[in-house]
Amino acid sequence: MPVLSPSSSSLFVFTCFLILFFSTLNATNAKRRPRQISVNYYAKSCPQVEQLVGSITSQQFKEAPVSAPATIRLFFHDCFVEGCDASILIATQPGSKLLAEKDAEDNKDLRTEGFDTITRAKTLVESKCPGIVSCADILAIAARDFIHLSGGLNYPVKKGRWDGKISMATRVPTNLPHANSTVDQLIKLFSSKGLTIQDLVVLSGAHTIGFAHCKNFLDRIYNYKGTKQADPSIDPRLLKALKMSCPQVGGNADIVAPFDVTTPFVFDHAYYRNLQSKLGLLASDQGLFLDPRTKPIVQSFGEDKAKFFQAFSAAMDKMGSIGIKRGRRHGEKRKVCSMHM
Repeated sequence: MPVLSPSSSSLFVFTCFLILFFSTLNATNAKRRPRQISVNYYAKSCPQVEQLVGSITSQQFKEAPVSAPATIRLFFHDCFVEGCDASILIATQPGSKLLAEKDAEDNKDLRTEGFDTITRAKTLVESKCPGIVSCADILAIAARDFIHLSGGLNYPVKKGRWDGKISMATRVPTNLPHANSTVDQLIKLFSSKGLTIQDLVVLSGAHTIGFAHCKNFLDRIYNYKGTKQADPSIDPRLLKALKMSCPQVGGNADIVAPFDVTTPFVFDHAYYRNLQSKLGLLASDQGLFLDPRTKPIVQSFGEDKAKFFQAFSAAMDKMGSIGIKRGRRHGEKRKVCSMHM
């Protein structure tokens, strides 16, 4: 065995120290690193969770088809405010001056069918796997189920989210897209969530099913940008139909129109074809075809349904990872989705 010189001996000791230091550091980081979300997160603790949620979503879809767009929209509104943590489901506490997210003005049109679906699914899951599955994961699974039930892909859903502890109505307005948002505003908002321009166009495709209240496009058909005229980028036939359904003053509070006028109950790629035919319902939708940054993506998805489906599944997975909570320090596993533990 060779004898180490003082200099080589020191180098040997120093090298050993570095190896020991970084191995300890890596071990510490591994312990600190929270468990990542994964498709098989509940494989041992609640392996039947998807079947349990699926039994509820399939029943809801038969009884109230509007549950599909209602739940998908609920998932979007949840993820864009505070992240995908089911904070949208928390009810404002009686007597509280602080309103929860669901009571924000932007969320008042969220249909009860979406909330009812999650409540029913959570009750069933709790009866089989008490205290295991978060409301946030149930919402993510249910949204995917309804996309599939409506004609879209049955993509895998990653799980492992915890439920958030914060739900404040004041955080809603600046974190959600609006019916009259410009493409610049949409790109900025989506970018703040870590989403790209393509993600914006892809996720907007969720408007292939669902409905919007008259108030969301009233200015567009009667007073576009203060001109007292209709938006010139809307098809005259659609304009006439919308005016017949939505009078300018009074009597339109409960009236809705489909986002996709051709196949309003089918999850397909008709939304993109509609935009190319001036049949977008909201100004924010039609704007995607008018802007040179987003127009080519709209055209691409309008031509290829399979391409849209694949891109949509990937974008939903990406959106479903926004701001997720893990561990008791940041989250909880609510037994009742509308109430803190």
